[in-house]
Amino acid sequence: MFVYSFKASTVRILGVVCIALVGIIAMVAFVPTYVTAGNVDAPVAQVQSQSVSIRYDKIRTEQDVVNFLAQFGWQVTGKAIEVKEVSVPAEFDKIYAGYNQVQVAQGLDLTRYKGKTLTRYTFKVTNYEGHDGEVLANVLVYRKKVVGGDICSAEITGGFVQGFEKHK
Repeated sequence: MFVYSFKASTVRILGVVCIALVGIIAMVAFVPTYVTAGNVDAPVAQVQSQSVSIRYDKIRTEQDVVNFLAQFGWQVTGKAIEVKEVSVPAEFDKIYAGYNQVQVAQGLDLTRYKGKTLTRYTFKVTNYEGHDGEVLANVLVYRKKVVGGDICSAEITGGFVQGFEKHK
């Protein structure tokens, strides 16, 4: 058996402390802003066009999802068309990677939820302008927080998918 011992010099200790300090500063710089509401930390995203705080937390019921969508100006049918458990794949294919780009563009990211089971709420949107067909809102919820979703046309061909924010 080999035993190796070393003496910690002041320079080495100072180096380790500096590296740890840089790591902590980097973590603080990249952690999202949280607003405390009671005892629950709730992420808040700023919508630049309206300077309004959008709440992504406290989603317990279908009505909470309706209220979430209303923050973006969407009006939906009162009852969900579908509430379903969906699994995020452990590895993204091209389609899922493209869908995640829509999520990233709206400040969300599904890569953190690979292999997890989410609840998807689907509602019919009643106030989408500029499209004659049926428009749906899909909201993905994990542990009472919105983690993804979209506004999309129900048509298979020639449709669209966009984030929650309305296009003007």
